[in-house]
This record gives sequence, structure tokens and C-alpha cells, in this order.
Amino acid sequence: MDIDSPGHSTDLLFKLVCVLNERHIDYAVIGAMAVSVHGVVRASIDADALISIAFSELKSLGDSFAQDGLTVVLRQGDVSDPILAMMVVSDQHGNRVDLLTGLRGLDMDIYQRTVEIRLPEYSFPLRVASKEDVIAMKLFAGGPLDLMDAKRLIAVADSSLDKSLLRRLVERFGRDAFDQYQKLVKD
Repeated sequence: MDIDSPGHSTDLLFKLVCVLNERHIDYAVIGAMAVSVHGVVRASIDADALISIAFSELKSLGDSFAQDGLTVVLRQGDVSDPILAMMVVSDQHGNRVDLLTGLRGLDMDIYQRTVEIRLPEYSFPLRVASKEDVIAMKLFAGGPLDLMDAKRLIAVADSSLDKSLLRRLVERFGRDAFDQYQKLVKD
């Protein structure tokens, strides 16, 4: 898959997912792309995914991306950071994918709850975090755009939202996330 211009972070994500699939690494697409899949269209210039991998294996994964001509930057969080590590993968055109691992409070069953989507231009499905997981992570992130995404996702999901699962997921992320959740479900 050759990417020849900016604005193709989704294509870069699919390129990385090929490697994740080959290595049997679980992943879940999150962020703006997941929000869009669940019915709230929002533009973003990058793509984000959670990956289930030990920190000790990240360098090897990054080396395989670098061998394909991609730029890889590995950032390790400190004890107060909610993200254990993040691998930022970009190409020569500025397309970017953030691969996160070790999100504090994350329910590791997220990978079993993913939904598969198929895009016609790709030969394999993409696994996207469930709407409940996306909403919980947005409430945990807590920024203005994150909270707007969460509110809009709850409104769009309506009766298809598993509210007991959502509540359990949000509780795992702590008091601030749960307080935001309570504000949204009252509106």
C-alpha cells in the first residue's frame, strides 16, 4: 500500500494493522475515527489505536515499521501519566498514527468488544473499540472536545447503548470520569 500524499492517516493505519495482524497483536481503533464509526462524524488529521503489547516488545514493533521507511517515536509515560507508552508512527507526507499501550483504568476486555468494519478499498476488516469503550475513554480524557464527543455518542446511541457496561467502564477510569458521566446522563 503506497501512500503518496498528506491526508491519508487512515491508509497508514491500515498499513500498520497489517503488521499488527501478522504479529497477532490485539488492537482497537479509538479517537475521532472510532467516534465517526459510531455515528458522530468528526474530522481528524491522525488516527489512534490501542494495542495490547508488552513495553519490552514495542521496540521490535517500531523497528519493523522503521524498516518500511516510516518514522517511529516511542514515548514512555512516567508514574503519573495515564498512558504507559505511545508509539507515534508517521510517513514522509505527515500522515500519523498514534499507537497507545497501557492506558490506566482500561478494561482489557476492550479487544473482545471491538466491532469490525469493512472499507471497500481494503481486503481485511478494521477492529474499532465499542461505543461504550469510546465514550468511557472520552470521559477519562476529559477535554472539551472529548466531552462533546461523549455527549454526542450517548445521544446517537440511544437505546443501543449498554448503560450498565458503560457505567462499569467509566468507574474504572476514576472519580473525574464518573462525575462527567453523571453530568451527561442527567442531561
